[in-house]
Amino acid sequence: MDATFIIVIFSIGFIGSYISGMLGIGGSIIKYPMLLYIPPLFGIAAFSAYEVSGISAIQVFFATIGGVWTYRKGGYLNKTLIGYMGASILIGSFVGGYGSRFMTESGINVTYGTLALIAAIMMFVPKKNVDDIPFDQVTFNKWVAAILAFIVGVGSGIVGAAGAFLLVPIMLVVLKIPTRMTIASSLAITFISSIGATVGKITTGQIDYGPAFIMVIASLLASPVGAMAGKKMNTKVLQVILAILIAATAIKIWTDML
Repeated sequence: MDATFIIVIFSIGFIGSYISGMLGIGGSIIKYPMLLYIPPLFGIAAFSAYEVSGISAIQVFFATIGGVWTYRKGGYLNKTLIGYMGASILIGSFVGGYGSRFMTESGINVTYGTLALIAAIMMFVPKKNVDDIPFDQVTFNKWVAAILAFIVGVGSGIVGAAGAFLLVPIMLVVLKIPTRMTIASSLAITFISSIGATVGKITTGQIDYGPAFIMVIASLLASPVGAMAGKKMNTKVLQVILAILIAATAIKIWTDML
């Protein structure tokens, strides 16, 4: 690994993790395409979809730790929501992470593109009055939350993402969770999900540990900084940024596949 390689991989990890902490996502929605397309532009590496999904899985594990730590005070974390969705997504992500070894690279990319497209559509659905609900009065259907989290876990485990880019719109649109609580709780759920995805990738030998280590260092530095920025931003602005980000990624993935 030369200096250019380290700088490029670190930069990808830092940018993705900053946005991860700010928006309550694991960051794979950003880092997956960045790892796939940016290194070849510098002539330093050309990671396969398997390698990218493996690096993403282990990086998300550490990125979400920093974000959750920043949100731990202030009532942002809904423990009941985290318990139901976390347990379900953990099982689903392990199934998806282990099962991905039987898929082709194009199959992994199609899965990723489909998840991103669904998430993008959901982010543009109007979210009326969700931020008017006091944190201590938030309610939701526990079984709907658990079932949707399991489905997200299977799909996200396949691509090495922790699924937060799908969890966030589900929590906002379907479960009607306030934006800041959604961001904080989704980071915690994403951390749990990343355990299953990471174990699945490690046991099947899909992780390139060199670049993964660089990404982990960047994540631990950038994610808490992003989370602090997210706590200060207007919730509508956060929703718009996430919607644009997911939509742009979906368009890029599908454009390259078609």
